[in-house]
Amino acid sequence: MIIEMRKGATQKEINGVTQRAKSLGMDTQMNLGTDKTVVAILGSDTGKVSTDLFAILPGVESVTRIMKPYKLSSREFHKQNSIVNVNGVEIGASQPIVVMAGPCAVESAAQLNKAAEIVKSAGARILRGGAFKPRTSPFSFQGLKEKGLELLGQVSEEYGMPVISEVTDTQEVEAMAACCSILQVGSRNMQNFVLLSAVGKSKRPVVLKRGFSCTVTEWLTAADYILAEGNNQVILCERGIRTFEDSTRFSLDISSIPVIKRASHLPVIVDPSHAAGHYALVPALAKAAVAAGADGLLIEVHPNPKEALVDGLQSLSPSDFTRLMKELKPIAESVGRSM
Repeated sequence: MIIEMRKGATQKEINGVTQRAKSLGMDTQMNLGTDKTVVAILGSDTGKVSTDLFAILPGVESVTRIMKPYKLSSREFHKQNSIVNVNGVEIGASQPIVVMAGPCAVESAAQLNKAAEIVKSAGARILRGGAFKPRTSPFSFQGLKEKGLELLGQVSEEYGMPVISEVTDTQEVEAMAACCSILQVGSRNMQNFVLLSAVGKSKRPVVLKRGFSCTVTEWLTAADYILAEGNNQVILCERGIRTFEDSTRFSLDISSIPVIKRASHLPVIVDPSHAAGHYALVPALAKAAVAAGADGLLIEVHPNPKEALVDGLQSLSPSDFTRLMKELKPIAESVGRSM
């Protein structure tokens, strides 16, 4: 249930709404706008509560019952597009489209330094790199772990670039939040609700990847777990879903971008690398994402993909990435954005 307060509603009137919700055994979440305050009433029994119990309170302009399972990530709760500020880099703003790029896994200091140099010179704003790598096989390279975090922190400071890295366990959250500008929750963990709550409590910006077998509704409902902890710095990431098609690693759901834009206020970026599974397909998918309205891209780039310990086949080489960044500019301009 969404309570929209009148313009100029007093703090006493807002407190009256929250106190009424508390008396009914429900929680609240505030959206403090420049002109109005919106209060979300949260709880499993909101459907049984009459809207009149809130509509009659002083300062209340309207009461809307949200029938969708997701609440805090919905447009009804927050009508304006949310903007996530990462060390001065704004994601979700009208300008520009933000590119996050770098190797899938941190392999060495030399590799990460070279990758940072490459992606920054080509125009990427945020450096990506995995320290803890969840792999399908327990015998595959699992990342440098704590050493990888240390390298990410050093390179981030040296190149003046915010860093994004994937968190896979609640026990890692505190250490990763201390080193990384953005915490990434991967596809496999989209419905790991304990982890979602933990990254929400960290108050760090979070990139939430879509589960490869999950609907948009399930994805937005998962985002509510982070938002419910008071962390409004959530960025959604479309990375492809599993379908009957096997010509690509996953089927990139381009339609999810306008669907999200209509249903939610959260910014949405696209990972064309994991969807494609092959470097030759990444540029086309990246261009399609920009044309469809994505707020950013998450691209795997390796100084030498042939020597990559993880996902070398889907990683762009330095020359390929530099060329793609140039080719994306006119597409961004055609939809009123910039790179």
